[in-house]
Amino acid sequence: MTSAATTLGAARADYYRVNGFDDDGGDSLEWVPVKILGVTLKIPNTDGRRKAVKIHDLHHVVTGFQTDLRGEAEIGAWELASNCLSSRAATVLNLGALAIGLVMAPGRIARAWSLGRHTKNLYSEDGVDHLLPRRVDEVKATLGLDAPRPRARLRDVVAVFAIGLPVLALIASPLVGLALLIRAFV
Repeated sequence: MTSAATTLGAARADYYRVNGFDDDGGDSLEWVPVKILGVTLKIPNTDGRRKAVKIHDLHHVVTGFQTDLRGEAEIGAWELASNCLSSRAATVLNLGALAIGLVMAPGRIARAWSLGRHTKNLYSEDGVDHLLPRRVDEVKATLGLDAPRPRARLRDVVAVFAIGLPVLALIASPLVGLALLIRAFV
């Protein structure tokens, strides 16, 4: 567990090590492996994604959300609710994560959304290098993450479903089409 007095840079290095990431967090990869329900897909590591992930990884450090599928869905909901819209890559990736999380852990997603509505994120920062010497507890306080976590309210549940269900439909529609095509010929 990272000490609150630890710098964000040291905490990020621990986060990379504990999660089995390269020292650069995968920044140098051309294609990034993403494991979803036991299937590993590779997505292009675009400049927009690289920039977003540098911030996203710091968010894992300050929120404590894990890197498993549920944890990624939680942090996706938190980043959306705390306004990551300035980063198109983060927005697109987080919408997909939120939709998957809606199926796997809707309560956790609603709680993460609620937390996001009451806090800020780092997407307005110009890069991350200037943040790395700061203490974790200082950054948490700046973002409002030092306060008790709020309970999810009905409005959080409604928001998560209102956003997640259409995205889930977009994700599922090619699979449904493929299933119908296979069924027609079998």
